[in-house]
Amino acid sequence: MPRHYDDSLQHSTAKTRRQQEDQRRMAFRRAIETYSEERRLNQELSDYLDAASANFWQSASISEGAHQSARPTR
Repeated sequence: MPRHYDDSLQHSTAKTRRQQEDQRRMAFRRAIETYSEERRLNQELSDYLDAASANFWQSASISEGAHQSARPTR
Protein backbone atom coordinates (compact mmCIF):
# COMPACT_ATOMS: atom_id res chain seq x y z
CA MET A 1 0.00 0.00 0.00
CA PRO A 2 2.68 2.59 0.72
CA ARG A 3 3.85 2.19 -2.87
CA HIS A 4 0.40 3.23 -4.16
CA TYR A 5 0.43 6.22 -1.83
CA ASP A 6 3.85 7.34 -3.08
CA ASP A 7 2.73 7.11 -6.72
CA SER A 8 -0.37 9.21 -6.09
CA LEU A 9 1.68 11.77 -4.18
CA GLN A 10 4.18 12.03 -7.04
CA HIS A 11 1.34 12.29 -9.55
CA SER A 12 -0.29 15.02 -7.48
CA THR A 13 3.00 16.92 -7.19
CA ALA A 14 3.62 16.69 -10.93
CA LYS A 15 0.08 17.84 -11.67
CA THR A 16 0.42 20.80 -9.29
CA ARG A 17 3.76 21.73 -10.86
CA ARG A 18 2.24 21.60 -14.37
CA GLN A 19 -0.66 23.77 -13.25
CA GLN A 20 1.72 26.34 -11.77
CA GLU A 21 3.79 26.35 -14.97
CA ASP A 22 0.61 26.81 -17.02
CA GLN A 23 -0.46 29.71 -14.80
CA ARG A 24 2.94 31.38 -15.20
CA ARG A 25 2.86 30.81 -18.96
CA MET A 26 -0.62 32.30 -19.25
CA ALA A 27 0.32 35.31 -17.12
CA PHE A 28 3.36 35.88 -19.34
CA ARG A 29 1.22 35.54 -22.46
CA ARG A 30 -1.35 38.02 -21.13
CA ALA A 31 1.43 40.47 -20.31
CA ILE A 32 2.78 40.21 -23.87
CA GLU A 33 -0.70 40.67 -25.34
CA THR A 34 -1.36 43.69 -23.10
CA TYR A 35 1.98 45.23 -24.05
CA SER A 36 1.34 44.66 -27.75
CA GLU A 37 -2.15 46.14 -27.53
CA GLU A 38 -0.86 49.21 -25.67
CA ARG A 39 1.87 49.74 -28.28
CA ARG A 40 -0.67 49.45 -31.11
CA LEU A 41 -3.04 51.92 -29.43
CA ASN A 42 -0.22 54.35 -28.69
CA GLN A 43 0.90 54.17 -32.31
CA GLU A 44 -2.64 54.81 -33.56
CA LEU A 45 -3.03 57.72 -31.15
CA SER A 46 0.32 59.13 -32.19
CA ASP A 47 -0.62 58.85 -35.88
CA TYR A 48 -3.96 60.53 -35.17
CA LEU A 49 -2.35 63.37 -33.19
CA ASP A 50 0.27 63.88 -35.90
CA ALA A 51 -2.47 64.12 -38.54
CA ALA A 52 -4.57 66.43 -36.36
CA SER A 53 -1.54 68.63 -35.70
CA ALA A 54 -0.70 68.78 -39.40
CA ASN A 55 -4.31 69.67 -40.23
CA PHE A 56 -4.28 72.38 -37.57
CA TRP A 57 -1.08 73.97 -38.85
CA GLN A 58 -2.20 73.64 -42.45
CA SER A 59 -5.52 75.33 -41.71
CA ALA A 60 -3.73 78.00 -39.65
CA SER A 61 -1.38 78.80 -42.54
CA ILE A 62 -4.29 78.87 -45.02
CA SER A 63 -6.29 81.24 -42.83
CA GLU A 64 -3.18 83.36 -42.26
CA GLY A 65 -2.68 83.57 -46.02
CA ALA A 66 -6.34 84.55 -46.41
CA HIS A 67 -5.91 87.33 -43.87
CA GLN A 68 -2.82 88.61 -45.63
CA SER A 69 -4.47 88.68 -49.02
CA ALA A 70 -7.55 90.40 -47.59
CA ARG A 71 -5.47 93.30 -46.27
CA PRO A 72 -5.69 96.44 -48.33
CA THR A 73 -2.53 97.50 -50.11
CA ARG A 74 -1.16 100.95 -49.50
